[in-house]
Amino acid sequence: MTESFDAFRYVRYMRSRGLWIAGSCGVAVTLALGISLMLPREYTAVARMVIEPPAGTDLRSTMAVSPIYLESLRTYEHFATGDSLFQKAVDRFGLHSDGGRPIESLKKRILKVEIIRNTRIMEISATLPDARKAQALAQFLAEATADLNRSLIVQGDRELLQSIERQAAETRAHLDQLDAAWSRLLSDEPVQELASAQENAAMLRSRLEEQIVNADVQASEAAQSTTHSRAAELRRQVEILDRQTAEREKLLAGRTAHRDKLDAERKAAQTALTAIEGRLYEARSDAGYRGERLKIIDPGIVPERPSSPNVPLNLVAALLLGTVLPVLYFTLEMAWREQHSSGRRTVFHE
Repeated sequence: MTESFDAFRYVRYMRSRGLWIAGSCGVAVTLALGISLMLPREYTAVARMVIEPPAGTDLRSTMAVSPIYLESLRTYEHFATGDSLFQKAVDRFGLHSDGGRPIESLKKRILKVEIIRNTRIMEISATLPDARKAQALAQFLAEATADLNRSLIVQGDRELLQSIERQAAETRAHLDQLDAAWSRLLSDEPVQELASAQENAAMLRSRLEEQIVNADVQASEAAQSTTHSRAAELRRQVEILDRQTAEREKLLAGRTAHRDKLDAERKAAQTALTAIEGRLYEARSDAGYRGERLKIIDPGIVPERPSSPNVPLNLVAALLLGTVLPVLYFTLEMAWREQHSSGRRTVFHE
């Protein structure tokens, strides 16, 4: 081109090449249409699932979910794209006959699983030449994904219940041992007899002290040796009674401490058993509702329009390409002509 770009000259030049540009567009559109009609048609069926929060979750928390929680829901995409599940689908629908490809490339071409952004909706897309088979495959994968999630929840509940039941059985067995020990303690280490003996000993000591006082009074009045010896005998009886009382008091304290300790252990075991049985009741009541639940909200329909090839898109792309390429070529050609003519004029003036 010349040093200053002349838009009018450029437009006139392109108008002069209009037939070539139109022919290029026509050829490109014709080729795109022919190739699109020759390509095998494929249909895409979509099944949709909703990931419901665990039962009993506060509704306010379900409304204000965090981006981290929504990102964690992508875990369920791996449920639907598992190799073992897709292998079952391949065997069920005979997909190996469609080209005999390796299962990895076959899954990449056929299956697409995605959770819609900022939602709890998961879409399972299946693309096959047969529209009915594509819909059946998408529905099968959705149902299998829901069953897999349900089985995992059931398995988790079963393991939790077994763990709590085992704890309850161990605590119940321990309580039974404590009850048996308590029964043996009541028969082998009675405290009521010792308490009664202590009361009797206290009453006897009180009577002996009264007799000692009377004997001392009589001895001081009569000054008789027999009275003094009787008072001394009474004091020896009191000493013996005090020793016996001290021994019984020690024995009674030991038995009472043993009984209190065992009784405290029984009460603690009873409290623990009550708590575990409460947990077991709650676990049985909440069985099946702890984790997120996958529910099919749309099993999909048999698609009527093919998803591939996309004829309108291919035609638009061919039209654009058929226009851009010749325009670019003629622009370069015009630039070359301008430079060539400018060089010739320079030589002529010299």
